[in-house]
Amino acid sequence: MNQQILLKSRPIGKPTSGNFEIVVAPVVLLKDGELLVKARYVSVDPYMRGRMSDAKSYAPPFELGKAIEGGVVAEVTESRHPNFVVGDAVFAPMKWQELQTIAADKVTKLVKNTTPLSYYLGILGMPGLTAYFGLLEIGKPVAGETLVISGAAGAVGTVVGQIARIKGCRVVGITGSDNKKAFLQNELKFDEVINYRSTKNMEDAIAKACPNGVDIYYDNVGGEISDAVFTNINKYARIIICGQISLYNNTKMPVGPRPQAIILKKSALIQGFIVSNYAARFPEGVMQLTQWLNEGKLTYQETIIKGFDKLPEAFIGLFEGRNTGKMLVEIE
Repeated sequence: MNQQILLKSRPIGKPTSGNFEIVVAPVVLLKDGELLVKARYVSVDPYMRGRMSDAKSYAPPFELGKAIEGGVVAEVTESRHPNFVVGDAVFAPMKWQELQTIAADKVTKLVKNTTPLSYYLGILGMPGLTAYFGLLEIGKPVAGETLVISGAAGAVGTVVGQIARIKGCRVVGITGSDNKKAFLQNELKFDEVINYRSTKNMEDAIAKACPNGVDIYYDNVGGEISDAVFTNINKYARIIICGQISLYNNTKMPVGPRPQAIILKKSALIQGFIVSNYAARFPEGVMQLTQWLNEGKLTYQETIIKGFDKLPEAFIGLFEGRNTGKMLVEIE
């Protein structure tokens, strides 16, 4: 049986299991230049929530009644291309489907037995590259500066904090549980971590954790957490807008503090970005991240759920804080 997951309906607010449908899909016969691949690891990412809406964005919306798509690491089970053999591992944006055909020129062949294949969906994939280019190209960290990260225990935030430590920064993370706080402090060696769920006054907590102010803010969350960070920024601060997960399920845009006056007074830079802006430089990023991994300067955490039918549950879990590091589904 070849299962496929469709977008059954567009979510209103937070996605539910009812927005998804699991169906049986046919396996199309291979043509020359194509591969038949079996999914091994499937990525779930917050940006997919935007694609479930039909609002115009930087990526086209998912179509109703069609398979959801995302990053997949797969194994070649049949090949009609001379550069690929059965057993090769490949990566590509693919359907949420157990078996599928794909043109060989649409996939990247992965090196097996060097790092876990799942890393190509995490620290050596989109999240790692997002951390690498967002921090280094927009944040431009300087040794001795203070960096604050919201969503610090997620797939991007964990890498941002470690790169900042490599660059000599003081690293302050914001997360949503004591377990994640302990992980960031004990395993990743963040200098300070704030559990926003148990903190009554975030402005004061950030001021206490950042006695010299905030030089760089890597924003994965938005909302009230970011409002609190803005009040603590230094002159010439750099604010990197990577994600706004606190707002993705809102049915209407909330009205909050407007930061422009602070940005003006502090001569601060605020810039959003999409990792694909740096697509031409991805090999550079993967090479550097791999080097840091091999040198033991980076560690990586994954939250892996097993079972193809668990994909909707894993995706919904992103908005409930169920993951530490990268959330993945392993297909057995």
